Amino acid sequence: MNIIIAGAGEVGMHLSKLLSEDSHSITVVDPSEERLHAVEAGTDVVTVQGSTTSLEVLERANTRRADLLIAVTPSEDTNIVTCMLGKKIGAAQTIARIDHSEYLDIENRRTFTHAGVDNMFYPEKIAATEIVNLLGQTSTSEYIEFANGKLVMMVFKLEDNAPVAGKTIAEATFDMKKLEFRVIAINRNERTIIPHRFDTLEPGDRLYMMTTRNGMSEMLEFSGKENVEVHNMIILGGSRIGTKVAASLDRRLNIKIIEQQKERCVKLAEMFKNAMIINGDGRNADLLLEEGLQKTDAFVAVTGNSETNILACLLAKQAGVQRTIAEVENLDYIQLAESIGVNTIINKKLITAGHIFKFTQNTGVQSVKYLTGSDAEALEFIAKSGCKASKAPVKDLGFPKNAIIGGVVRGGKAIIATGATEIKANDHVIVFGMDADAADVGEFFC
Repeated sequence: MNIIIAGAGEVGMHLSKLLSEDSHSITVVDPSEERLHAVEAGTDVVTVQGSTTSLEVLERANTRRADLLIAVTPSEDTNIVTCMLGKKIGAAQTIARIDHSEYLDIENRRTFTHAGVDNMFYPEKIAATEIVNLLGQTSTSEYIEFANGKLVMMVFKLEDNAPVAGKTIAEATFDMKKLEFRVIAINRNERTIIPHRFDTLEPGDRLYMMTTRNGMSEMLEFSGKENVEVHNMIILGGSRIGTKVAASLDRRLNIKIIEQQKERCVKLAEMFKNAMIINGDGRNADLLLEEGLQKTDAFVAVTGNSETNILACLLAKQAGVQRTIAEVENLDYIQLAESIGVNTIINKKLITAGHIFKFTQNTGVQSVKYLTGSDAEALEFIAKSGCKASKAPVKDLGFPKNAIIGGVVRGGKAIIATGATEIKANDHVIVFGMDADAADVGEFFC
């Protein structure tokens, strides 16, 4: 595809690197020569310097031949205008990053579609939704729903005392009459492994597991985990993410929001009747302890500073908080944060990439989730009639080596995939695979 990325900031740079590796033709447009040089140094892309809302600049970027225009500058207004102009010039499809959730309402969507903005996404809202879902499943570091929640992928760290530690997958599941969950990947020593029946589960492994709703309790028992009910929560940072999390849980939990800026605290106090708003520096350990950190069930750090979020979560873990979630925008810090005990990492670049990636595929991808701490992704396909995947049982498909089918949803019924599973037309199929194999996997379903 011919793809234009408007905006060479952190999100634009990450997208350009990701999409250029997938054999797309990428052009990046940005007013800053310095940012464009940084993009050129790390990726094989064409760059055009200038305002993304300039018709002349968009013409120079060959927008009239673009299959996809992605506007991800820091300015919502700029992104919307860029998409409107790009569509007018001839871009086949446009996507804009926005900052106002009301734009996503059905009636408002229609207005923007007519104006030339085909798709919009709000990373902070998606991130907040992920956090709220995770707080309902405190045993897992990631919680991802597919096919409207019929299948769920969860991630667990295997502890030394887990009942399956030291066993092969075959041994661990030997007594199970009906398999309601499946280990679909193992992350070990920063390396992702697509497992087979006779692979051994080792303490310290991060297990990526696919389950049906009915299989959740059995899966928790398998991994030696249990959910902890959340009653008291501290949110560090009155950011958009923090505000949306608090808004979703304000009536269900006892929430304290710690925010450094006084003006922001005043606004937060006006927004929330139940949550307690505290003006203070989240890097102050004494403040956190004074505010009852030891009695907190969940600690969510979503300030604009990755280092602050990581260190605050580390302090929370040391104080005995069982559930910690940190927004970490520096990709280089993700492995570090996980290694020192932060339960879950939220990264808006990965959220953005997952949302946009499906628009770059011609293989029936319905949703994509890039997984933190892993060089892999979870993809949802709908199998087309007569596709290659429907020609034989899973074990005989010749599926790519670094990919695995985790589950299938057929007619509203969730099925955990095994070697004998046969895929039929219109099945929703969940695949876990390494980044480089996404295109090869997609060919099986189109």
